Amino acid sequence: MGGLPTQNTSTLALPGLQQNQESAKPTTGVESKPKKKICCACPETKKLRDECIVQHGEEACAKWIEAHRICLRAEGFNV
Repeated sequence: MGGLPTQNTSTLALPGLQQNQESAKPTTGVESKPKKKICCACPETKKLRDECIVQHGEEACAKWIEAHRICLRAEGFNV
């Protein structure tokens, strides 16, 4: 009976430990790399941004430009 609580607590503690280790990994720079190339990330916001810029000019499309930047940051890019 004494072994069961130890096994349960260690399994419950593992996700927390993994999260702590993962939060420390991005400082190394190796694990924080995006999984996609920047040209292939966020195709929806990229299309809207590009169409707006072509039709209205960059100054009129700040909303779409920022939306694309937010999406890229969520993918792990520093923009």
